[in-house]
Amino acid sequence: MTTATMPLPATIATSLDKFVSFLESGGVAPEGLLAPEVFADLTFPRWRIQIEGADEFVAGRRRLHPQPGRVRVERVTATETGYLVKLEERWEDGGEQWYCREGFVIDLDANGAISDFTLYCTGDWDRARVREHAETVTLLRP
Repeated sequence: MTTATMPLPATIATSLDKFVSFLESGGVAPEGLLAPEVFADLTFPRWRIQIEGADEFVAGRRRLHPQPGRVRVERVTATETGYLVKLEERWEDGGEQWYCREGFVIDLDANGAISDFTLYCTGDWDRARVREHAETVTLLRP
């Protein structure tokens, strides 16, 4: 289920579709997804990196998270310069099932390509962590 705070402009809806495709593919960037000079600031639980340029952005995804998987978009909010998106990813690696939750701040250029990208990630949870969480915490909303 995706919740949008208001109807999404076509440029944002198109960018979001391309972005989800990119994440689910493990790093195959659809045409027009990224501005050539895209800047990315990625924050993980215990690390932060920055990437500049479309080629390095794609290479970074392939280095850090090359596995294809499934994305569930939870919320999208249009901003003056792009959009905010909250989602979860699930994938398999080495026979293990993985899960993470992420929040993104995405700015688009005049062509609708991502020009500035900020990620906040929970870190990757394996099956044991997902099970421990489910046994310990009752979420009010999925």
